[in-house]
Amino acid sequence: MSAGNANEPSAHRPFALPRAPALAIALLAAACGSACGSASDPRGGGVESAPSSSRTQTCCPIAELRQYTLRPGQRDVLIELFDREFIETQEATGMTVIGQFRDLGAPDRFVWLRGFHDMPSRAGALTSFYGGPVWKAHGKAAGATMIDSNDVRLLRPASSAAGFALAERSRPPRGAQGVPERIVTSTVYSFSADVSDDFVALFERELTPVLTEAGAQIAGYFVTENSPNTYPALPVREGEHVFVWLAHFADRAAYDRHVAALAASARWREIAPALERRFSAPPQVLLLSPTSRSLL
Repeated sequence: MSAGNANEPSAHRPFALPRAPALAIALLAAACGSACGSASDPRGGGVESAPSSSRTQTCCPIAELRQYTLRPGQRDVLIELFDREFIETQEATGMTVIGQFRDLGAPDRFVWLRGFHDMPSRAGALTSFYGGPVWKAHGKAAGATMIDSNDVRLLRPASSAAGFALAERSRPPRGAQGVPERIVTSTVYSFSADVSDDFVALFERELTPVLTEAGAQIAGYFVTENSPNTYPALPVREGEHVFVWLAHFADRAAYDRHVAALAASARWREIAPALERRFSAPPQVLLLSPTSRSLL
């Protein structure tokens, strides 16, 4: 979904937190839920999962992380329209709407994720949706809420075990009300070159145990997908090299306990300085509240 004539993306300031907890959170983040199925499901699959009962299926070999800057006071307007009109109709074309969120650090920012089976099917799904009757009927209203819709990262799972495990998640029906208590974090690490297999292994071997012991539930971790944009009508960020990981927590109190536990962790204090030296820019950390119909 895009405003069509959106401005160039502006930099998004990291969520303001004290330094040590902020980097701790920068290692937080995993979460998504979606109805992507197994490898035979045209909406997802294809990524081999780790031999774990909680990750028997993974979703979306290609994913978009989309951050929209909206006009003041328009976020709930867009969310109501999105949850009513743009979920089932996008998924009918073969894509998966993984999650949609309010950014708790920016009152006029809307963040969402969608996934695809591969880059060619991405082009077909987007062509079908944006050329279809639902976008023709409601696209102008959606675009009117937006200042910038071009802050988009194209991603792929960092390893065979890194995709979203969504098979057991179910989406609330149209008309669902209320804001879920759960919190999702999304953390972006920037590098000066392609993310190395060495860093992915470090994340899996060293960082994941520390994070999970501190209460994070890692949902997925991704690197930049460098394929050419197969739907150039919607821009994506290019020339960047990122590692993105997402995590989820039962509620804000659980998230706060996690941050405190990391700050108190001797192992984390050993890892964090060496980790930080690898980055080409400070981590971008998003603290996200799912909408009433978000899978993640």
